[in-house]
Amino acid sequence: MDEKLLYRISEVAFYLSLSRSKTYELVRVGHLPSVKIDGIRRVRGSDVVQYVEGLRAA
Repeated sequence: MDEKLLYRISEVAFYLSLSRSKTYELVRVGHLPSVKIDGIRRVRGSDVVQYVEGLRAA
């Protein structure tokens, strides 16, 4: 996930092998930080990597 700075929710869902709705839920509860730009939700690639790395510790 180092190619782009920001990813669409559908791209993050694909990367994590999750559904879009599950990915939106992770964003909603704060497990996966996101930004909203003109009404469009985006997730930083570094935040996705950090989320996955945090799963190892849990």
